[in-house]
Amino acid sequence: MQIRLHVNGDAHDLDLDPRTSLLDALRHHLGLTGTKKGCDHGQCGACTVLMDGRRINACLTLACMADDVQITTIEGLGTPDRLSPLQQQFLDHDGFQCGYCTPGQICSATGMLEEIAAGWPSHVSDNLEGPFAPSHAEIAERMSGNLCRCAAYTHIVAAIQQAAMAGSQREDAA
Repeated sequence: MQIRLHVNGDAHDLDLDPRTSLLDALRHHLGLTGTKKGCDHGQCGACTVLMDGRRINACLTLACMADDVQITTIEGLGTPDRLSPLQQQFLDHDGFQCGYCTPGQICSATGMLEEIAAGWPSHVSDNLEGPFAPSHAEIAERMSGNLCRCAAYTHIVAAIQQAAMAGSQREDAA
């Protein structure tokens, strides 16, 4: 099956088996190994990427479902020389230990912060109309689909909160 994947701003024409997951297309056909294969059942979040800005589990998404859609992986969020603000906060707050889940955590947190900014409530939101503060409870609920086997959750939440505060300060200054 012929598909075109738009990944991190680049178009890739691929001929894939229709059963190929987006995760396998990214890792094995495009060489983007930042996205990790954890459980391969959508339970751990290690494979989280952004599809048109919304977070998805790449292991549960067929590559053909991403035909002509914008996909952003961890490689598209920043570079070693120019980290995204969230990536920098993960470093500053030791938001990782082994680092295996970190790409999925960062992609998920990127999407989650956009959801908060867009006024999407969660199950723990005090109201349905926002604004929503990036409280510990709010972040924990929204990030519940991303597991860290090393249990670096305290540092992950601190990194996300700091990135959220820095983002709101940049918006206030603009």
